Amino acid sequence: MSSTENKRGRQTARDMVLSLLVILLGAGFVYLLVPHDDSLDPVRPISYDVELVTARRAAPYPVAAPVGLPRDWRATSVDYKRQSDLGAVWHLGFMDPDDQYAAVEQSDGEPEKFIRSVTHGAEPADRTRTAGGEEWERYEGEKYDALVRQESGVTTVVTGTASFESLTRLADALEAEQVRVSEGAGETGEPLETGAPGKD
Repeated sequence: MSSTENKRGRQTARDMVLSLLVILLGAGFVYLLVPHDDSLDPVRPISYDVELVTARRAAPYPVAAPVGLPRDWRATSVDYKRQSDLGAVWHLGFMDPDDQYAAVEQSDGEPEKFIRSVTHGAEPADRTRTAGGEEWERYEGEKYDALVRQESGVTTVVTGTASFESLTRLADALEAEQVRVSEGAGETGEPLETGAPGKD
Protein backbone atom coordinates (compact mmCIF):
# COMPACT_ATOMS: atom_id res chain seq x y z
CA MET A 1 0.00 0.00 0.00
CA SER A 2 2.82 2.37 0.97
CA SER A 3 4.73 1.51 -2.20
CA THR A 4 1.69 2.31 -4.34
CA GLU A 5 1.22 5.71 -2.65
CA ASN A 6 4.89 6.58 -3.10
CA LYS A 7 4.67 5.66 -6.79
CA ARG A 8 1.61 7.84 -7.28
CA GLY A 9 3.31 10.71 -5.44
CA ARG A 10 6.34 10.49 -7.73
CA GLN A 11 4.11 10.40 -10.80
CA THR A 12 2.19 13.47 -9.60
CA ALA A 13 5.41 15.41 -8.99
CA ARG A 14 6.76 14.33 -12.38
CA ASP A 15 3.54 15.41 -14.10
CA MET A 16 3.72 18.83 -12.42
CA VAL A 17 7.31 19.31 -13.54
CA LEU A 18 6.45 18.28 -17.10
CA SER A 19 3.46 20.63 -17.16
CA LEU A 20 5.64 23.49 -15.94
CA LEU A 21 8.22 22.76 -18.63
CA VAL A 22 5.52 22.76 -21.31
CA ILE A 23 4.24 26.14 -20.08
CA LEU A 24 7.74 27.64 -20.02
CA LEU A 25 8.51 26.33 -23.50
CA GLY A 26 5.25 27.77 -24.80
CA ALA A 27 5.94 31.17 -23.23
CA GLY A 28 9.44 31.19 -24.70
CA PHE A 29 8.10 30.33 -28.14
CA VAL A 30 5.56 33.17 -27.99
CA TYR A 31 8.28 35.60 -26.85
CA LEU A 32 10.44 34.64 -29.83
CA LEU A 33 7.54 35.18 -32.22
CA VAL A 34 6.80 38.68 -30.95
CA PRO A 35 9.10 41.25 -32.62
CA HIS A 36 11.32 43.25 -30.27
CA ASP A 37 13.15 46.45 -31.11
CA ASP A 38 15.50 47.64 -28.39
CA SER A 39 16.07 50.85 -30.37
CA LEU A 40 12.47 51.99 -29.83
CA ASP A 41 12.15 55.07 -27.62
CA PRO A 42 10.62 54.08 -24.24
CA VAL A 43 9.46 57.68 -23.75
CA ARG A 44 6.02 58.39 -25.16
CA PRO A 45 5.93 61.97 -26.43
CA ILE A 46 2.73 63.94 -25.92
CA SER A 47 1.05 66.80 -27.75
CA TYR A 48 0.41 69.90 -25.65
CA ASP A 49 -1.18 72.26 -28.19
CA VAL A 50 -4.63 72.25 -26.59
CA GLU A 51 -3.28 72.70 -23.06
CA LEU A 52 -1.06 75.58 -24.21
CA VAL A 53 -3.95 77.44 -25.82
CA THR A 54 -6.09 76.87 -22.73
CA ALA A 55 -3.37 78.11 -20.40
CA ARG A 56 -2.70 81.20 -22.50
CA ARG A 57 -6.38 82.10 -22.33
CA ALA A 58 -6.63 81.50 -18.57
CA ALA A 59 -3.29 82.58 -17.10
CA PRO A 60 -2.80 86.10 -15.71
CA TYR A 61 0.62 86.28 -17.38
CA PRO A 62 2.14 85.44 -20.80
CA VAL A 63 2.62 81.68 -20.88
CA ALA A 64 5.96 80.46 -22.25
CA ALA A 65 6.49 77.50 -24.57
CA PRO A 66 9.37 76.62 -26.90
CA VAL A 67 9.29 77.25 -30.63
CA GLY A 68 11.62 75.47 -33.02
CA LEU A 69 13.08 72.82 -30.73
CA PRO A 70 14.63 69.88 -32.63
CA ARG A 71 12.53 66.72 -32.95
CA ASP A 72 14.72 64.86 -30.45
CA TRP A 73 13.26 67.04 -27.70
CA ARG A 74 10.17 65.13 -26.56
CA ALA A 75 7.37 66.68 -24.53
CA THR A 76 6.37 64.30 -21.72
CA SER A 77 4.13 66.27 -19.34
CA VAL A 78 1.94 69.36 -19.32
CA ASP A 79 -0.27 70.98 -16.72
CA TYR A 80 -1.88 74.29 -15.82
CA LYS A 81 -3.32 75.04 -12.38
CA ARG A 82 -5.35 78.20 -12.12
CA GLN A 83 -5.10 78.16 -8.32
CA SER A 84 -2.59 76.46 -6.04
CA ASP A 85 -0.37 77.16 -3.04
CA LEU A 86 2.19 78.41 -5.56
CA GLY A 87 -0.19 80.65 -7.51
CA ALA A 88 -1.35 80.10 -11.09
CA VAL A 89 1.17 77.52 -12.30
CA TRP A 90 2.14 76.45 -15.82
CA HIS A 91 4.28 73.33 -16.31
CA LEU A 92 5.69 71.82 -19.50
CA GLY A 93 8.19 68.95 -19.23
CA PHE A 94 10.57 67.47 -21.80
CA MET A 95 13.21 64.81 -22.28
CA ASP A 96 16.21 66.32 -24.03
CA PRO A 97 18.36 64.55 -26.68
CA ASP A 98 20.48 63.04 -23.86
CA ASP A 99 17.36 61.60 -22.17
CA GLN A 100 17.60 64.10 -19.35
CA TYR A 101 14.63 65.96 -17.91
CA ALA A 102 14.06 69.66 -18.55
CA ALA A 103 10.93 71.65 -17.75
CA VAL A 104 9.42 75.09 -18.13
CA GLU A 105 7.75 76.24 -14.91
CA GLN A 106 5.88 79.54 -14.46
CA SER A 107 3.93 81.13 -11.63
CA ASP A 108 2.55 84.45 -10.45
CA GLY A 109 2.96 83.36 -6.82
CA GLU A 110 5.67 84.10 -4.29
CA PRO A 111 8.92 83.77 -6.29
CA GLU A 112 11.17 82.29 -3.61
CA LYS A 113 8.66 79.64 -2.58
CA PHE A 114 7.94 78.72 -6.20
CA ILE A 115 11.59 78.52 -7.22
CA ARG A 116 12.45 76.40 -4.19
CA SER A 117 9.60 74.01 -4.98
CA VAL A 118 10.16 73.43 -8.71
CA THR A 119 13.97 73.23 -8.42
CA HIS A 120 13.87 70.93 -5.38
CA GLY A 121 15.85 73.37 -3.29
CA ALA A 122 18.43 74.61 -5.79
CA GLU A 123 20.33 77.73 -4.68
CA PRO A 124 21.48 80.84 -6.59
CA ALA A 125 24.97 80.37 -8.01
CA ASP A 126 25.67 84.13 -8.35
CA ARG A 127 26.07 83.70 -12.09
CA THR A 128 23.89 84.42 -15.10
CA ARG A 129 23.34 83.02 -18.55
CA THR A 130 21.98 84.74 -21.63
CA ALA A 131 19.15 83.02 -23.47
CA GLY A 132 16.69 84.56 -25.89
CA GLY A 133 18.43 87.89 -25.49
CA GLU A 134 17.62 87.95 -21.76
CA GLU A 135 19.65 87.39 -18.61
CA TRP A 136 18.71 84.34 -16.56
CA GLU A 137 19.94 83.72 -13.04
CA ARG A 138 21.70 80.39 -12.63
CA TYR A 139 20.70 78.05 -9.79
CA GLU A 140 22.49 74.86 -8.78
CA GLY A 141 21.20 71.98 -6.69
CA GLU A 142 21.77 68.37 -5.73
CA LYS A 143 18.80 67.15 -7.78
CA TYR A 144 17.99 69.91 -10.32
CA ASP A 145 19.82 72.86 -11.78
CA ALA A 146 17.89 75.83 -13.13
CA LEU A 147 17.76 79.09 -15.02
CA VAL A 148 15.45 81.67 -13.46
CA ARG A 149 13.90 84.93 -14.65
CA GLN A 150 11.78 87.12 -12.41
CA GLU A 151 9.58 89.74 -14.01
CA SER A 152 6.64 91.80 -12.85
CA GLY A 153 3.79 89.36 -12.27
CA VAL A 154 5.55 86.14 -13.30
CA THR A 155 8.53 83.96 -12.45
CA THR A 156 9.83 81.68 -15.19
CA VAL A 157 12.07 78.72 -14.34
CA VAL A 158 13.76 76.29 -16.72
CA THR A 159 14.89 73.40 -14.57
CA GLY A 160 15.70 69.70 -14.48
CA THR A 161 18.45 67.10 -14.55
CA ALA A 162 19.59 68.28 -17.98
CA SER A 163 22.89 70.07 -18.47
CA PHE A 164 23.05 73.85 -18.40
CA GLU A 165 23.64 73.71 -22.16
CA SER A 166 20.29 71.95 -22.63
CA LEU A 167 18.52 74.22 -20.14
CA THR A 168 19.88 77.22 -22.04
CA ARG A 169 18.73 75.71 -25.34
CA LEU A 170 15.21 75.33 -23.96
CA ALA A 171 15.18 78.82 -22.46
CA ASP A 172 16.45 80.28 -25.72
CA ALA A 173 13.53 78.70 -27.62
CA LEU A 174 10.82 80.07 -25.33
CA GLU A 175 8.20 82.49 -26.57
CA ALA A 176 5.66 83.93 -24.16
CA GLU A 177 2.15 84.80 -25.24
CA GLN A 178 -1.14 85.65 -23.59
CA VAL A 179 -4.53 85.31 -25.23
CA ARG A 180 -7.25 87.60 -23.89
CA VAL A 181 -10.89 87.02 -24.61
CA SER A 182 -12.62 90.19 -25.79
CA GLU A 183 -15.44 91.39 -23.59
CA GLY A 184 -18.58 89.53 -24.57
CA ALA A 185 -16.67 87.12 -26.82
CA GLY A 186 -18.25 84.14 -25.16
CA GLU A 187 -21.69 85.36 -26.16
CA THR A 188 -21.14 87.13 -29.46
CA GLY A 189 -18.31 85.05 -30.89
CA GLU A 190 -16.03 88.07 -31.31
CA PRO A 191 -12.41 87.20 -32.09
CA LEU A 192 -9.82 86.79 -29.38
CA GLU A 193 -7.20 89.39 -28.69
CA THR A 194 -3.75 87.86 -28.81
CA GLY A 195 -0.95 89.49 -26.86
CA ALA A 196 2.16 90.12 -28.90
CA PRO A 197 4.47 87.12 -28.58
CA GLY A 198 7.85 87.78 -27.06
CA LYS A 199 10.98 85.93 -26.06
CA ASP A 200 10.86 84.75 -22.46
